[in-house]
Amino acid sequence: METDLHCPSCGAGDRFVKSGVVKDRQRYLCKGCGYHFSVQKMGRSIDQYYVIKALQLYMEGVSYREIERLLGVSHVSVLNWVKKYGVKAPQQSEYHPTYRILSHGELLKVLENREQLKSSGMIITELGDKFMLIKWERFRH
Repeated sequence: METDLHCPSCGAGDRFVKSGVVKDRQRYLCKGCGYHFSVQKMGRSIDQYYVIKALQLYMEGVSYREIERLLGVSHVSVLNWVKKYGVKAPQQSEYHPTYRILSHGELLKVLENREQLKSSGMIITELGDKFMLIKWERFRH
């Protein structure tokens, strides 16, 4: 029997028995108070690096699905992080972000070309061993 479990009702740590399985989770019965409880299902934890990157991208106007494709984390996870940390959606304007994933060499070539740097807002952020260049462009109607 697992010794780190305690009854959530009475706090007893040694007076419970297994009592079936519900939704793939072990269920227990406390012999002291008769309370049924299940152990917490432990999900896969995601490195804080990806949480921070996802929130940065969201604040730059990148959509949930685009963040999912870029970082490989679920768009639902990104949505939950936005709610959890109270991040506000950016105001929609006539500009929208475009992004490119570049290697170090490709990034240097972009930065060497002064014409690509004029009249644009741009952010460069690390993305593993690559770099993401986010650039704002006007909507074309």
